[in-house]
Amino acid sequence: MIKDSPQDTNIKVPLISKIAYGFGDVGCNFSWMFVGNFLMIFYTDVCAIPMAAVSLLMLISRFWDAINDPLIGSLSDRTHTRWGRYRPWLLIGAPLTAIVLVLTFWAHPTWSSGSKTLYMYVTYCLLVLGYTCVNIPYGTLCGALTQNIEERAQINTSRSVCAMIAINIINMVTLPLISHFGGENQAQGYLFVTILYGGIFTACHWFCFSKTREVVQAPVKEKLPLALQLKAATQNKPYLIALAGQFLFGVTLYGRNADLLYYFKYVENNENLFTVYSMILMVPSIVGAGAFPFVFRWLGNKGRTASLFAAGTGISMAALYFFSASLSPLPFYTCAALSQFFFCGFNTAIYAIVPDCVEYGEWKTGIRNDGFQYAFVSLGNKLGMAIGTASLAGVLGALGFTANQSQDAGVRAVIHHAFSTIPGILWIITAIVLFFYQINKNSYNRIIAELSSRKEDSSL
Repeated sequence: MIKDSPQDTNIKVPLISKIAYGFGDVGCNFSWMFVGNFLMIFYTDVCAIPMAAVSLLMLISRFWDAINDPLIGSLSDRTHTRWGRYRPWLLIGAPLTAIVLVLTFWAHPTWSSGSKTLYMYVTYCLLVLGYTCVNIPYGTLCGALTQNIEERAQINTSRSVCAMIAINIINMVTLPLISHFGGENQAQGYLFVTILYGGIFTACHWFCFSKTREVVQAPVKEKLPLALQLKAATQNKPYLIALAGQFLFGVTLYGRNADLLYYFKYVENNENLFTVYSMILMVPSIVGAGAFPFVFRWLGNKGRTASLFAAGTGISMAALYFFSASLSPLPFYTCAALSQFFFCGFNTAIYAIVPDCVEYGEWKTGIRNDGFQYAFVSLGNKLGMAIGTASLAGVLGALGFTANQSQDAGVRAVIHHAFSTIPGILWIITAIVLFFYQINKNSYNRIIAELSSRKEDSSL
């Protein structure tokens, strides 16, 4: 390979590689989005674990994330194999994480409350570590495939389209599959579904590993102290904006996703409507994800593109408060479809931002640490997830939520607002934050040209 030459890195990525990269996020969602949407209700309604214990778990596990995310990011940056820096983590980490995923959803209803809670804490923290070992290298891999800004937009579009298809499939088929495999025994149903999803998780990441190629190499240099890497990150203003956006994204997305099944089960009083809801969102998911390149081409700024999509998500999601899936289905599902369209556009844009921030950071500070920076993006997202899910669980527990029973008006009101108005407001705040993102096509291309010039000069 010719060292650091522009013609090697500013390349067109083969279609099969874009598809394979997208399938990596299919795998991610068959683990992490499945966890985000179903694990909390699995703990409370199947394992009979108290809501307070679940809420505490979501907070404690983030301290664990604060340790392992930057660690895995730095380790992946320093990995050197014939397959590259990031791809080997997919090959080895995926099957091991799949095993832990199955153990996490292996219910033990006859165990004592203390034993079940301890098992929950151990398996969940191992799952978080395993997922980190796969997801951070996977996310960082995009920036190693090319430095062409348009190609990166297309790669992330493939990722988002595949992810949205996967998420909607998961939401449509999980409850029917649990019923099919378990009948009245939900614990058995969850276990068999997780075995299936763990296999999909592994196969998708192996496909991604086999059909992608890393061409963008980090500068060869001695190990960088953690303090120096953190200082470089604080000087990267676009990265800090992206980090804030990812934190808000995590609060909003995972808090609401954890609430979805509770909403249909306890507010709409029909759990099966969750499957209908997910089916209706399939088409707007794909269209919204596919719309990103066109809006980006129009605006020329990924942050502003994400801001526009976030604002649309917030407005249409807040409007859901005024309608009911059972009493006013047409306006309800119209608003739901609009919110999903805008959300999927945002989801594509927010992940497309990160590789460009890495280039900006290298240009600004001379330090390129893709995995380290992506680790803090992942950590910000997970911290948001912790706050979103723990807040929901904590408030519901304080109000007296009792699994598998009719809830009082206060509990139903919280579940209803967590489905609509609260995430709507948070999406508007996210839009305001991302509006201040400054890297556009012209400034990015100037950065890449200057980086290439520096590398050529240093090789003389």
